[in-house]
Amino acid sequence: MSNRPLGSAFADAGDGIVRALREEPNFRIQLVIALVALAGAAWLHFSVAQWLVVVLIIGIVLAAELFNTCLEHVVDLIQPEDHPLARFAKHAGAGAVLVASLSALVVGLLLYGPALAAWIHSR
Repeated sequence: MSNRPLGSAFADAGDGIVRALREEPNFRIQLVIALVALAGAAWLHFSVAQWLVVVLIIGIVLAAELFNTCLEHVVDLIQPEDHPLARFAKHAGAGAVLVASLSALVVGLLLYGPALAAWIHSR
């Protein structure tokens, strides 16, 4: 077990996020979508329960994207040449992000759909 200070662990985690922002276009796309979702939740005056769901699903999608990035880099480090198992690992990681993103889409439709319909009817 490491005896590193907690601050160092947070700094390393922050570095990973900053590098993903700089180097991973898909992470930036997911982050922009997250910001739009947060703005929409504020605009539609979501309840605390709705906010909890939105924040949780955003965290799941962004974490999945970071895990996928990590997996891709580790696979490239261990197996730089093309290999069926390396390809499968990368595809499975991308599939995990897709599952999280599609789940977020369904949750978004269930949360934002009725809220938008209520807003439209109130006009």
